[in-house]
Amino acid sequence: MGERDLPPGPVLGIESSCDECSAAIMEGPRLLGHVIATQDAHAAFGGVVPEIAARAHLRQLDRVVAAALERSGREAEALVGVGVTAGPGLVGSLLVGVNWAKAFAFGRGLPLVGVHHMEAHLFANSVENPGAEPPFVALLVSGGHTMLLLARAWGRYELLGQTRDDAAGEAFDKVARRMGLGWPGGPAIERAAARGSPGRFELPRPMLDPSVPDDDPAAFDFSFSGLKTAVALVVEEIESSGGAEALESAVPDLAAEFQAAVLDVLVHKTLRAVRATGCRRVLLGGGVARNGALAERLRGALGQGGELFVPSPRLATDNGAMVARVAAWRLERGDRSGLDLNADPSLPFPGLEAVHEAWSVASTRRGSGSGARTAAII
Repeated sequence: MGERDLPPGPVLGIESSCDECSAAIMEGPRLLGHVIATQDAHAAFGGVVPEIAARAHLRQLDRVVAAALERSGREAEALVGVGVTAGPGLVGSLLVGVNWAKAFAFGRGLPLVGVHHMEAHLFANSVENPGAEPPFVALLVSGGHTMLLLARAWGRYELLGQTRDDAAGEAFDKVARRMGLGWPGGPAIERAAARGSPGRFELPRPMLDPSVPDDDPAAFDFSFSGLKTAVALVVEEIESSGGAEALESAVPDLAAEFQAAVLDVLVHKTLRAVRATGCRRVLLGGGVARNGALAERLRGALGQGGELFVPSPRLATDNGAMVARVAAWRLERGDRSGLDLNADPSLPFPGLEAVHEAWSVASTRRGSGSGARTAAII
């Protein structure tokens, strides 16, 4: 059997990059079994504690894989390949998954492939929606990453912009903690915002200068650290003048303003990428994709003729199904990882062009607008 010959059959995907311990079995386009074990111990600390997360993965992974196989109705002997998240993520958590997958694949003589966590988020929509295929503009928003990219095809990506400091999900978590809303911050702020109205407090919308040309990195990059600081200053002012009771009454409106500020930036940048590329198909990925207001805003902004792909809640957060999906694709095309596969918290995004490299080429060719750019993409 040649390296590119993968026999038909189920593929196991393992995800352990942060605090979700997950395994899934996919056979072709069908998700046969899927288990996600979410760790609750971190809530008391206001965020994920890496050592606690890694130890929990050690305790849970055997059981999670066994449960995924049981739900799939397949035996381990039927598997034809194994995929595991190799990075980015928390190194201790990644090591648990990578070493487990290597031992399992070696013991059963199965091909193994390391998967990039953010590429898996790109594939997540296609687990339940076969139409979620490139080309599309992708907005990946999670606790560790905020990226805007163009997917020309699976494995061929162009980075349009990324955060220069905090990721959007990290900003949600830290702002929620400062307002006393607990962890995880994204759902907590969304719930509080539903009880309030933006506008009572004025927060900045970072890096939204329409005069910046498309070939300037600032056009599509993000920054949320200043917005996070602005919220902290407002909270400090409220507490100093009215105490805890004043803050409690202000939280819904402040949460609504903060959420509106983040969404204004995300939607504006994404729509700018749509106009610049001429691609009106947009895909959301990552934990922040669970924010209903974000999907609603993007859907309305795209309007008729636009297409938006949003993952279901279980596929927006970290999960084994998205890992199995990209693993199957990579194994079918002949990608293999050796037993020297290691966890890499800074694993480079596979198939990603250099930042703004293609933009600089296109900018020397276009006469006006983005016509030359669009022609290169479609």
